[in-house]
Amino acid sequence: MTTESLAIEARNLTKRFGDVLAVDAVDFDVREGEVFGFLGPNGAGKTTTINMLIGLARPTAGTIRYFGRDVTRNVKTVQHLMGIVPDESNLYPEFDGFGNLCFCASLYGMRRREREDRARKLLAQFSLADVAGRKFAAYSKGMKRKLAIAAGIIHQPSILFLDEPTTGIDVASARQIRQMLADLKSAGTTIFLTTHYIEEAERLCDRIAFIVDGRLVRVDTLVNLVRDIQNRHTVQFTLSGRAVDLLDPLHDAFAECQFESVSDFVLRMRTARSLHLAPLIRFLEEHGVGVTEARVNRPSLEDVFVEITGIELERMKREKEKGGRGA
Repeated sequence: MTTESLAIEARNLTKRFGDVLAVDAVDFDVREGEVFGFLGPNGAGKTTTINMLIGLARPTAGTIRYFGRDVTRNVKTVQHLMGIVPDESNLYPEFDGFGNLCFCASLYGMRRREREDRARKLLAQFSLADVAGRKFAAYSKGMKRKLAIAAGIIHQPSILFLDEPTTGIDVASARQIRQMLADLKSAGTTIFLTTHYIEEAERLCDRIAFIVDGRLVRVDTLVNLVRDIQNRHTVQFTLSGRAVDLLDPLHDAFAECQFESVSDFVLRMRTARSLHLAPLIRFLEEHGVGVTEARVNRPSLEDVFVEITGIELERMKREKEKGGRGA
């Protein structure tokens, strides 16, 4: 891997807030043209890392390079290469959609005709042309998110930073945003993405970094991450009774397996070796619960995340829904 093929290099990147070590000597590269996923629970150090990379926070130690150039002391010299979409909109509520895009474009020195043409093109691309003259404050969550991303790419940046791009928006808008990200990647844009949606990371990311308590615990491709646990077996059961009521008896009877209640009537079992299901089904029936469906699941990124970090994805989702933000 040559330096020229790397969009971002972070070496020994560290950030302290007083006695609190928020980011602990992390090392990673982001390759040109890839989608790089950054996953971790709230408080793991995701947002602090991004803030150092985009110049909103000064590292306590370490170096940052963009396209081989050391910009640690002054990241602002390469901010024209970046598009930045924070997890909460930074657009102006009193401006309409068209005005917001044109204003953002003017900050990058784009001429009037150029920025207006670019704004119209993006409004059409994001299916926002019909509301271009409506004030941003009146937009739905999905519309606001799409306009924020359009503003982030108005100047056609080489690198796009996206913090939780589809959180809290409708399914149709989320699908459109994912397709837009795939199109940007195809056009050669490098994308640095944080998300707590494992399915989103699986669909979009070329490589994924797991960060926990300020430390990077693994950086690898999805294929390599899943390969490590491909011999694990996961079976999901749909039951006629409550799954959570049976967790303790199941653990006692099948000690070699791990059980979790996915929902009231869905039970997930993980085991390191192949297991005959008949004894398990019989056990459930003896406890008054029938099995209406049993489905073998392939190893997923969620399984990898839980294996590496010990953190359940449901916890991450609950934290995000409470409105907490990653430190």
